[in-house]
This record gives sequence, C-alpha cells and structure tokens, in this order.
Amino acid sequence: MTSEHERRDPRRRHELDQKARPGETVVPGGTGGKTLNSQEHLAEGRHRGGEARKEQQGSEGKGRSSWEVKGHRGGEARKEQLGHEGYRDMGHRRCEASKKQLGHEGYQEMGRHGGEMRKEQIGQEGYREMGKKGGLSTKNKSGGERAAEEGIEINESKYKTKSR
Repeated sequence: MTSEHERRDPRRRHELDQKARPGETVVPGGTGGKTLNSQEHLAEGRHRGGEARKEQQGSEGKGRSSWEVKGHRGGEARKEQLGHEGYRDMGHRRCEASKKQLGHEGYQEMGRHGGEMRKEQIGQEGYREMGKKGGLSTKNKSGGERAAEEGIEINESKYKTKSR
C-alpha cells in the first residue's frame, strides 16, 4: 500500500498503475479497482460512505460509535470462544498476513500512524510514561515486572484511557 504522498510522483504512479491492473490493491480501501485511478476513487467513496454511516448511527456510550461498540462486543465474544492463547495467536496470524501484504515499509508506516493516534489519545506525558515501561521489557519479562524489580516508578494512570 502506498501513501498519498508517494502517489504524487508520476513515475511512481505509473508503477502502481501497472501493479493495480492484474488486481493488486495499491491504495488502502481501493480493493477491487483495476487501475490506480479507480482504486483512489473507490477508497474515497468508501471513506465518505463510512463517515456518512457513522453520522447516521450516532454514538453509543462513552463517545464510541455504534460500529465501535459492535466491534468491541464481537471481539470479546470471539476471545471467549477461543480463549486467551487462541485469540492472541489469531491476532499474530493477522499481523503476519498484514506484514506480508503491505511489505516492510507499508507495515512500518501503519505502525507509525497507530503510535501517533495513541499519542493523541493519551497525551504526550502518558505516551512517554508508556514508553518508559515498554523500554524496560525483555523477551523474558514484561516492562512492569522489570520496573518492580528495579524500583522504577511507572504511573499507569497517565496512559490508561478513561473507557478502560
């Protein structure tokens, strides 16, 4: 998948168009389009349609849309069916599939955007505190375990969102 910035370069657009013709999705949300242009239009239409649908549905509960609430409930039900280990393995397999589909750079880009979203949700101070804990983690011990062992204070209330 490519960013909007990458798609501005005429040579890159030509390469992407060539990839799209046999059916590869090169624009996030452009699945099904057989050219770069058609994938961009599909993605834009799907985005607008999703936003309109969100407005129609309104919000349920703590600022979540009904789509988010339904998704959360579905995830919880699936976790119950599979158990903790099975649910974690399922997530790992999806992660590997995304990595394969997006390629290394696309996967990194997606992770960077997720990190930025989380930083917006919990603020600079909370994000820094969460990073402190993550930086302590090793293969064998979680960041929380190491912090406790080494007497490092981590204020988790700074990065817990109010809905959790």
